[in-house]
Amino acid sequence: MFTGIVTALGTLREVQPLGGGHDMRLVIGVAPGFLEGAALGCSIACSGVCLTAVELSADSFAVDASAETLSRTTLGAWRPGRRVNLERSLRLGDELGGHLVSGHVDGVGEVLSATPENASVRWRFRAPAPLAPFIAVKGSIAVDGVSLTVNEVDGAEFGVNIIAHTAAVTSFGTLQPGDAVNIEIDTLARYVARLMEFRA
Repeated sequence: MFTGIVTALGTLREVQPLGGGHDMRLVIGVAPGFLEGAALGCSIACSGVCLTAVELSADSFAVDASAETLSRTTLGAWRPGRRVNLERSLRLGDELGGHLVSGHVDGVGEVLSATPENASVRWRFRAPAPLAPFIAVKGSIAVDGVSLTVNEVDGAEFGVNIIAHTAAVTSFGTLQPGDAVNIEIDTLARYVARLMEFRA
């Protein structure tokens, strides 16, 4: 589990094909200290995708992504040089600054616009239509692994406000309209919807 509070920005160094090119290994460079205490096999959220570290060094780690993961996230389009939002897994006793995030991406959305709004920027996204019922005003959502509060909803489109600090420490500083993003809906919304299916 994660909190959606990005703790580091990594840089994709290498993409290595695996399994006849259907899977791939990603090597991500990190700042010194990010991997302190990490063990082989630990989980790291990479722009919202929970992945297992299969190699570790002082300034990088490698993860393997299966064809299933590549088909349901933005990872299949990643190229060296890409900035990656990183978060180590939540430990009991850690501060829960965002919301509970599983790292299991529900779908790929699209950046529609970024408009300055006072001291922040209003970002608008389009989510896959099946996810629309799970997105609510003042609810939580994870976009590329960043825990955000939904400020507006119009069908499958929704808006959030990004303050300067968030833009500086996440990949929001380099996102552009038309870019694809990983979206994870709030786990609570998922269970409420499931319960509603069984109401008499």
